[in-house]
Amino acid sequence: MEQCKVKNMYDLQETIAAELLEGVAYPWEALKEISDFIRRIGPTLDSAVYEKKGEDIWVAKNAKVAPTAYLNGPLIIDEEAEIRHCAFIRGSAIVGKGSVVGNSTELKNVIIFNSVQVPHYNYVGDSILGFKSHMGAGSITSNVKSDKTLVVVKDGAEQIETRLKKFGAMLGDYVEVGCNSVLNPGTVVGRHTNIYPLSMVRGVVPANSIYKNKNEVVTKA
Repeated sequence: MEQCKVKNMYDLQETIAAELLEGVAYPWEALKEISDFIRRIGPTLDSAVYEKKGEDIWVAKNAKVAPTAYLNGPLIIDEEAEIRHCAFIRGSAIVGKGSVVGNSTELKNVIIFNSVQVPHYNYVGDSILGFKSHMGAGSITSNVKSDKTLVVVKDGAEQIETRLKKFGAMLGDYVEVGCNSVLNPGTVVGRHTNIYPLSMVRGVVPANSIYKNKNEVVTKA
């Protein structure tokens, strides 16, 4: 499971949540700490750069937030991010610099690194999306198993008990997720990997690969 560790998935210089992620081995271990982390660092943010918009909500002054977007704290929206028409941010969310949260996209308990795009009809819950990752239109993270049991991360014969009921997906830096794909609970996708449109993904997908289906995952040339 070495490939699933924070150090092998993310450039921590590309998120305001670096301190939080530096304190854990696997990224999903940070999910329970997102709310408290935001409440702790929010009051320390430079008031010349960020404006407090409501209870536990800090928004960079040069971020673009549509008047129809819904913002609930705890929440940090970093510099030059764009929150578009009818976006729904339920709370416990960090939206990185230059990231896009689009029309009818819903976020909940997430870390969105810098320059991430979730621009069209996405649901992202209990997840971490790495630098310059992109989720195509209609792609979602499914964060609760149908039988409501705790999520296990599986990589072939290896597995890790997360002790989490809610766990969407961990996407490494530069991951591309095709339109209308479903990332099932416990999905971990390594850096620079592409997921074909209409895919149903579960478990660990290696870095630098192309996921066509569960039986056809090829290494990039």
